[in-house]
Amino acid sequence: MFDSPLAFAAALSLAAWLYLVFAHGRFWLADQRLDGTAPAPARWPDVVAVVPARDEADLVPRTVRALLDQVYGGRLRVLLVDDESDDGTADAARAVAKDHPNGARLEVTRTPPRPGGWVGKMWAVQTGVTAGSMGGTPEWWWLTDADVQHAPDTLARLVAKGEAERLDLVSLMVKLDRGRGWNALLVPAFVYFFQQLYPFPRVNDPRSAVAGAAGGCVLVRAEALARAGGIESLRGEVIDDCALGRAVKRGGNRIWLGLAEREASIRPYADLWEVWNMVARSAYTQLGHSPLLLAGTLAGLVLLYLVPVWAALAGDSSAAGYGLAAWLLQAVTFVPTLALYGRSPWLALALPAAGFLYAAMTFDSARRHWRNEGATWKGRAGAGAED
Repeated sequence: MFDSPLAFAAALSLAAWLYLVFAHGRFWLADQRLDGTAPAPARWPDVVAVVPARDEADLVPRTVRALLDQVYGGRLRVLLVDDESDDGTADAARAVAKDHPNGARLEVTRTPPRPGGWVGKMWAVQTGVTAGSMGGTPEWWWLTDADVQHAPDTLARLVAKGEAERLDLVSLMVKLDRGRGWNALLVPAFVYFFQQLYPFPRVNDPRSAVAGAAGGCVLVRAEALARAGGIESLRGEVIDDCALGRAVKRGGNRIWLGLAEREASIRPYADLWEVWNMVARSAYTQLGHSPLLLAGTLAGLVLLYLVPVWAALAGDSSAAGYGLAAWLLQAVTFVPTLALYGRSPWLALALPAAGFLYAAMTFDSARRHWRNEGATWKGRAGAGAED
């Protein structure tokens, strides 16, 4: 039936893309958005925002100000947790609050010594949750990163959706820095691949077992978090957001994950290495440190992204048709995410290059693990490290 092994591989790639397009949860439409149409609740519940921050003095003046600017009808406390910073992060946050009309919302605390078995970010979040529970637990926790700048109505829209739809977790994948050079391709590709791993419509379907969240913006009901085991149950998680989404949904709770349009990370990705390090830091952890899963993932990336180009350009007429069709399908599915980031649809034809680079990043993640380099962030190792 097939004239060559390449033709067979190209046909297999095409079949895989047909499945992804038509049967993989409509992931590529990128249509799960927080549109703000949910009605306001009869009573706005109390919310405590927990912001772990490690050496973020350059960013917190903008991000903390955005939290203090929230137009919200209920009580909002903002707890910035200084996670062993040595650049004046806490002072930078206090300086913003000092001259802000809503400055009383801000409280700053510092993490105590980190116990063994805790990753740094989770210990900072636990510190914030403990401090935020003093005087009574709020109805919602808003977990957000120190590099995320929210729109003035972000919290109101999150709470309105959560209350109206009786959700237990509402999360937004904030827009990342658009990037330049290679990152103009790799940043939207990262968002695209995340959607492929965790199809948002399936995450949002209570009948589906697929679960996830995006750590830059998570609103979680306090009761649901407690039922899921609290932050302590996530103490060793490097990919804590998706672990939180799984833990909450596993308890029979309803969750929702969408793409942000006005909420954005203001951390710049100046060069290829910064995106590379972001992926390599946790990709092998996502695979459970399994060599078998690593081999399968790399083989899958080659089949999906490289075989179509090889088949289309190799001069094998029996393979070219399959390859071109698969290449076109992957390009079409990338266009909605490119549109979210304001990139030309023609850039979708370069998705195979992104697939190759992400395969290399994934292998590098495994290499780091094998060399005991582990997951690091801002000079600090992951779970169990004492430095």
